[in-house]
Amino acid sequence: MLSENYSENVRFMEEKLAVAENFDVLKKVLRIADGEITLFYIDGLLKDNSMQKMLIYLLSLKEMPVSAPEFLHAHMPYVECDVSENEELMIQMVLSGATLIFGSTFGRQALIVDARTYPARETAEPENDRVMRGARDGFVETLIFNTALIRRRIRDVTLTMHYESAGKASKSDLVICYMSDRADPKLVEYLKKRIRSLETDALTMGHESLAESLIHTRWYNPFPKIRYTERPDTAAAQLLEGSVILLLDNSPSAMILPTSIFDFLQESNDYYLPPFTGTYLRIVRHIVLWLTLFLTPLWFLATKNPAQVPEWLQFALPAETGKLPILLQLLLTEFIIDGLRMASMNTPDMLANSLSVVGGLILGDFAVSVGWLIPEVILYMAFVAIANFTQNSFELGYALKFLRILLLFLVALFGGWGFLAGVVVILLLMVSNRTVNGGHSYLYPWIPFNPRSLRALYTRRRKRT
Repeated sequence: MLSENYSENVRFMEEKLAVAENFDVLKKVLRIADGEITLFYIDGLLKDNSMQKMLIYLLSLKEMPVSAPEFLHAHMPYVECDVSENEELMIQMVLSGATLIFGSTFGRQALIVDARTYPARETAEPENDRVMRGARDGFVETLIFNTALIRRRIRDVTLTMHYESAGKASKSDLVICYMSDRADPKLVEYLKKRIRSLETDALTMGHESLAESLIHTRWYNPFPKIRYTERPDTAAAQLLEGSVILLLDNSPSAMILPTSIFDFLQESNDYYLPPFTGTYLRIVRHIVLWLTLFLTPLWFLATKNPAQVPEWLQFALPAETGKLPILLQLLLTEFIIDGLRMASMNTPDMLANSLSVVGGLILGDFAVSVGWLIPEVILYMAFVAIANFTQNSFELGYALKFLRILLLFLVALFGGWGFLAGVVVILLLMVSNRTVNGGHSYLYPWIPFNPRSLRALYTRRRKRT
């Protein structure tokens, strides 16, 4: 515990920070006139130029200030600094990169100088959220950079950046970002309470660890409840629409809350194109999404009941079924596609594209040649695999995959009635799935029905000036 004795406070902080054992935790003692100050900081997390200029100024002082507040207000040539006597806060700030200053005349108090800096990459275009037209900056792993990217786009006093810390060991910095006059106050308060009550040890996996701690999900419901984006313009647009954004240090993406299933089909690129083109792309995106779910089960159902297929659709039926059952062919192709995807992720960049294409072509050609697969299976599964990329949520893509496999099994067991039962199960899963605080419907604007929001969901209208 801190005391009024300067030397005891320095020894206390040396023990807590384990200065003797940690090579990167540094202690520096300076003589100022008839007094003395001691600095604690982390090597590598300090702005060297700023601290060097500060130290030169401090060494030039003719007398030692009588208290920490006087030192702060009359002699500290730096903006981001504060006085504190909370030892837990001091330790956390030092480990976060700030500089802690004890003085021989400060008593229990100390100065915290936030002159930290983190290794950061350039705010380049995100790889997952490609930009068709518009700004090509993206979120990075440094929290203060991400908040600045949003502040640059929204210059309004109602834009609120609320700071919180989560994780007993990691003490991860996170920011709840919202427009105070547009966001749901119940959702904001819910998030603050949930974050403060987190019992997790560390947010080692970034936003995913935070999401698992914040949201209670049922294991059998695969639909995601959180949407992510790496584009500042998308985050700014969602804030203006009343959403809440969670920014986490060490994570180059933002969490958008609340989220319905139709929010995953919204793209910022639509607003960089004329209204007619944007509307067309939205409609195509919705159609393709549901085709990825129902195309292969419907085709499989047609192969089981060829007599009920209209004559004008007979061309879609296979001439031969191959050596393996069609159900097994579809499942095998699902697993092969995932295997190729994982292999491409671990392949060096210069070889990833070529190996994926060549591997897919070779495997598909030989599978047809030996009779394992029929061409129709490869055609429809190739469409499904490519169509998944019409939206950038991996979670939603795999949710559709799991439900598509469920439909295939139900069709194999019960035929048409199984398909209808599967559709009912999917609808029940979506209806029963609630957003973060349970205050919003997952199927909004269909449930509850909102004609204006529904029109905006499918059409891109010109903004009035």
